[in-house]
Amino acid sequence: MTNTISLHWFLPTYGDSRGITAGGHGAGFHTGSRPADLDYLTQISLAAEKGGFQSVLVPTGLWCEDAWITTAALIARTSKLKFLVAVRPGLVSPLIIAQQALAFQKLSGNRLNINVVVGGEDHEQRAYGDYSTKEDRYRNADETLEILDHLFHNPEPLDYNGDYQKTEGAVLRDRPDVAPQIFFGGSSQIGIEVAGKRSDVYLTWGEPTDKVVEKIERVRAQGEANGRELEYGIRLHVIARETEEEAWDQAQKLLDQIDPEEVARIQEGLAKSQSEGQRRMSELHNQGGGFRAGTNARELELSPNLWAGIGLVRGGAGTALVGSYEQVAQRIAEYQQVGLTHFVLSGYPHLEESFHVSEGVVPELIQLGVDVAGHEAGAAEVSVSTPFAAR
Repeated sequence: MTNTISLHWFLPTYGDSRGITAGGHGAGFHTGSRPADLDYLTQISLAAEKGGFQSVLVPTGLWCEDAWITTAALIARTSKLKFLVAVRPGLVSPLIIAQQALAFQKLSGNRLNINVVVGGEDHEQRAYGDYSTKEDRYRNADETLEILDHLFHNPEPLDYNGDYQKTEGAVLRDRPDVAPQIFFGGSSQIGIEVAGKRSDVYLTWGEPTDKVVEKIERVRAQGEANGRELEYGIRLHVIARETEEEAWDQAQKLLDQIDPEEVARIQEGLAKSQSEGQRRMSELHNQGGGFRAGTNARELELSPNLWAGIGLVRGGAGTALVGSYEQVAQRIAEYQQVGLTHFVLSGYPHLEESFHVSEGVVPELIQLGVDVAGHEAGAAEVSVSTPFAAR
């Protein structure tokens, strides 16, 4: 297994903002003051590409633009950036997913990876016409990924008779030159079981290192039981600045924009979430119970530089690394030391914050001796040729 880390960014297909975009994962629709039009998403994608990020994660959900259509439009506007496209198994046939992936690889030059999103909320799945339970969805994902693996690697037509997926003669006209990597998250026991069987990269939301270690050890054991060796990654927001004081000042500005009544409303919705990962995120800030107007941002610091403020109003990934460029690099290096090699990062706004990472954090990682994919070891700084750089 490689010790090289890969940095990834995030594409906010529901809009962007200078404040935290609230919503998602049972908390309602995300809202953003910057529309997610093609020009703006292109700016973010090019900033990520020029900054050396390996891919951008593209979400799925009622609050998002369609991930496949959006990324297809961005293929011609980028040259080497990969797209980590969120896919919900069970909503369409595995063969259709495989055909979409094959076409994407051909048209993009093999720049697709797949992020499997099982769907943590029954009410949202019902909006898509899916009335299955969460456990059913994981079982369905297991069968779907088994079929996809065959279609990506085997020219023989497949007959499959599972509990959730059935097909006769499923086959692709060609196999992709490069099969997309499968990224997979899930904190429940069944999620971890399926991840150990089917994923290439297991993703967890940002928690203190001891909690992350406990989780990936469970996944590693499942992988070993299936004769597989996985890679591991983490999903985090970032607030990185030249000094620690500047970073925490920015965190405070984000926090001061949040209405306590909105926190109470959103946390009430998130409390009904069926996602084990969401439950773990909400526990980190006590379901927003201690939040009030004027709360000091440092009160929500869980461990050095790990901040739970994002999760007060945002469902899903709710923690951020907050600190100087050097401190954020140190925390990333610590996560690397416990086995993580993929870092899916984001920040508000996503365009400007990407430069703080590529121009500020990456050089510090290199100074620490961390091998960062897409960057030459020993490089003094990352050169980003763009008018949008925020120093």
